[in-house]
Amino acid sequence: MPADNSFDVVSDFDRQEMKNALDQTRREVATRYDFRGATAEIEEEKEELVIRVDGELRLKALRDILESKAVKRGIDLRTFGWGKPEAAGSETLRIHVKLRSGLDDPTAKKITKAIRDTFPKVKTQIQGEAVRVTGKSRDELQAVIDYLRTMEVDRPLQFENYR
Repeated sequence: MPADNSFDVVSDFDRQEMKNALDQTRREVATRYDFRGATAEIEEEKEELVIRVDGELRLKALRDILESKAVKRGIDLRTFGWGKPEAAGSETLRIHVKLRSGLDDPTAKKITKAIRDTFPKVKTQIQGEAVRVTGKSRDELQAVIDYLRTMEVDRPLQFENYR
């Protein structure tokens, strides 16, 4: 039996489910009465969405539709990093929505510091876009997972490779 147990803290989302949520959103926008004859486009790029829509009210409605479809598909709302709306023509607004994937450096440092302060027997190590947590006791690692679930972080956390 190995001497140390470990798990990885990551932040990711299912890209296929995101694609399905976007398709459902486009379908609903195409059939809704309040979007008839209006510009409402969602463009997918690698790590962000670009939304173009007529007016502030339609932007809010499109955001509500997208978020409800994403939640139904199991995507955490913290995955979306909503930018500021900017003018993109006469009455058209454009907004960039960053799709958060992976732990950035400040978030990873915040997580490791919180774990080290609360659980001195557990070791943490930042590995790219993940944080490896290692400890002798599985019970201690379970306590770390419970602690991280209650922690306020700006992106969803998943726990992988629990050994």
